[in-house]
Amino acid sequence: MKKIALIVLTLTLFSCGSSKTVRTSNNVIKGDWTLNSITYNKSGTFNVTLLDDENKSCFENSTWKFIPNNNTGIYTINNTSCNNGDRHFIFTIDEVDKVTGLYDFLLKPTNKKRKSITNQGFRLNLSALSDTTMQWKQTVSVEGSPFIITMNFSKL
Repeated sequence: MKKIALIVLTLTLFSCGSSKTVRTSNNVIKGDWTLNSITYNKSGTFNVTLLDDENKSCFENSTWKFIPNNNTGIYTINNTSCNNGDRHFIFTIDEVDKVTGLYDFLLKPTNKKRKSITNQGFRLNLSALSDTTMQWKQTVSVEGSPFIITMNFSKL
């Protein structure tokens, strides 16, 4: 009986709440960031629309604010030749592999009231995160082969 109780307690402790890695990541991501550059793993000219919103040149130098206590944020397109202004989103950080500590960043565009218009979200790999820099990678398929979009941020 003691073994069963111990197993149930252990499973409960590991299944409740987010991991230490995710909690730490939420603390680090909190605040204001700039999306400095976007690169591709293949050379050439590509017409990529990011987050079903705008193209690469519109997103570069956009500003981002992450509010982890309610998993919301706002990014602002600053390029005057684009549809500039604020965009709202909700996000979560999900740990993918407890051994490596790699995690996914899930982002879902919303309106100001946190309601999704399309109910569509985006899964990005949070490939690097420090107190001053962050990097996301998104893998999509182009002509049947992987195409990796890398987004590099710096903290303001």
